[in-house]
Amino acid sequence: MKPDPQRVLEQTALNLLVDVLPNVQPRYRQTGLGIAAGLLISVREEFDRAAARRVEENAALRALFARGASVITDAALATRLREAAATRDESLLVPALDAGNRALRALLIELHAHVEALATPEARDLDAAIWRELVASAERRRLSSGAF
Repeated sequence: MKPDPQRVLEQTALNLLVDVLPNVQPRYRQTGLGIAAGLLISVREEFDRAAARRVEENAALRALFARGASVITDAALATRLREAAATRDESLLVPALDAGNRALRALLIELHAHVEALATPEARDLDAAIWRELVASAERRRLSSGAF
């Protein structure tokens, strides 16, 4: 038997909500179980999209870096941006994708700070693109339940 993680999380949350919660007292323990069930539902959703969300975001950041390398005035930063833009996710394991994402986001902060100090139209366009990606990144993380 191969347990399906999404199904296990979904069924465990349902069991907590339907079978256990109504039979627990006092009320504050019911609240705690409700929160635990909600967390399981959120974890189930995140498990389902974890790798795809990270791969999509890493690709979007690399595209910004490729674009940014020609806009900025700092040669060393431009080189780092081109190098980062040329990288690829070597593993689809979530911890590896997260490590890559942390490095890319750190570079995004540097790029954004540099772009905000420039007054060219290209810098303004890149700044707007960075903000669009930050909004898109937040949307990718949004849970369908709106919880947590």
